[in-house]
Amino acid sequence: MEFALGPTALSAGYRLTAYPRIGSTNQEAILAARSEDPGAHWFVTTDQTAGRGRRGRAWVAPVGNLAATLLIVTPHDPATAATLGFVAGLALDEALRAVAPDLAVHIGLDAFDGVGAPGRADRLRLKWPNDVLLDGGKLAGIGLEAESLDGGRLAVAIGIGVNVVAAPEGLPYPATSLAMLGLRIEAPAVFIALSNAFAGLIRIWDGGRGFPVIRKLWLERAAGLGEPVAVRVGEDVFSGAFETIDEQGRLVVRSASGLSRTIAAGEVHFGAVATVRA
Repeated sequence: MEFALGPTALSAGYRLTAYPRIGSTNQEAILAARSEDPGAHWFVTTDQTAGRGRRGRAWVAPVGNLAATLLIVTPHDPATAATLGFVAGLALDEALRAVAPDLAVHIGLDAFDGVGAPGRADRLRLKWPNDVLLDGGKLAGIGLEAESLDGGRLAVAIGIGVNVVAAPEGLPYPATSLAMLGLRIEAPAVFIALSNAFAGLIRIWDGGRGFPVIRKLWLERAAGLGEPVAVRVGEDVFSGAFETIDEQGRLVVRSASGLSRTIAAGEVHFGAVATVRA
């Protein structure tokens, strides 16, 4: 099965470059931007050998997983561009629900039909700032890189990795893959759904003007909302309850004493793990 854009993405004018093997799809996107690529351009592979994750960590992607980067060229506004990570999270969530509907909701033995019914739990959740969780394990991650261009423009490489055939080992957090759940879904099928979902959601985002809608949708699918969290920022750890994200996508945590803190970047740990790591 070869990579292809979904019909919504095609009609919106997106382009696609697929590689059998490449060092980093993010790097290819940035190089293209330096060569005056106008953006709306996907770079994809199932064999990425030199990807980078959060804080410059190696982004290990076993062969068969999806590594995709969307290049967007926008007016130079890094704060607004950073909110594209939430668009990507929603697009991934929507794509995964499309290709594997059974992943969305787990129904316990005592469950009955209906929203909020006992025993029903949404298995897919979005973790601030840029992960997709399935049953609490990391299924996908998002990493943004940006570079200033001439003419007051900003190139944004939105890197997306999905554990399709395998989850990386030796991580400091639980991870899972579609194959581990017995799902025979290939990376190109996930990508078709992702490209369609992104094309629709970025229209809602509308250069950042529609971020209030994106924020609302994201919060409806957020992991740990209202629950205890510990956020590591450098060497400091701030504990409290995950209250919301603000109008810029920053995490808002409220301590037991009522102190509210807004965090632009950090590593989040939930529940009992938050207590231990704090």
